[in-house]
Formats: sequence, C-alpha cells, structure tokens
Amino acid sequence: KYSPEIQTEIDYVLNKIPFKNKFTVSLEFYIDGWAIFLKEQNMYPRSIVIFKSYKSDSFSIKSFEINLNNFEKEEYKELYFKDDINNIYFLLKELREIIFGKDIIKFVSNKS
Repeated sequence: KYSPEIQTEIDYVLNKIPFKNKFTVSLEFYIDGWAIFLKEQNMYPRSIVIFKSYKSDSFSIKSFEINLNNFEKEEYKELYFKDDINNIYFLLKELREIIFGKDIIKFVSNKS
C-alpha cells in the first residue's frame, strides 16, 4: 500500500525521533500498516515500537524491556502501551516521554 503521503509521514517521524543516534532504527511494512522499531544501544536496552495502520489515522506505541536469557535469546517484557494517538505531534510527545523514562516509572509504580 505504498503512497507518497505514507512515505512522507514515515520520513517525518523518522527525522523527528529524539536522540536517534542512541537507537538502532528499523522500518517494516505489513499488509495492514507500517511499524518503526527503535532499540536502545545501551547495557539495559528497551525496545520501542511505533505502529500505524493503513485503515486508521491514529498511531500506537509500545515499549519493552529486553532481557537476555542465558546470554542467547532476547526476551521482551511489555512496559507501556498507548493506543489511539491522534496525530504526529502527540506521537512524538509520547515518544519523547518514553525515552525519558515514563514507561519505566509507570511500570514500577504499577508493581508497587
């Protein structure tokens, strides 16, 4: 479902990712939408996934803690999820807050 509008939207999001040099960034296309995967490049990495359906004008964002099981296999634990983000401005605001630890704080406070 390629279109110039979709590519422009993806390029805009990719260019506005805060601290982009701290992440490995990949992009995947699916039958029902596209996703941007961000993986932190540090000792205790998180993964952040941005998804946009072709059918909807809203975004969703998830963050995961990544653990290495027996130094062989990565295991992911969901930390945070937000759906129905109405526009790119709110998506980038949410992404910035996650990068600064909003997901970790919410996860820890829910465990207490």
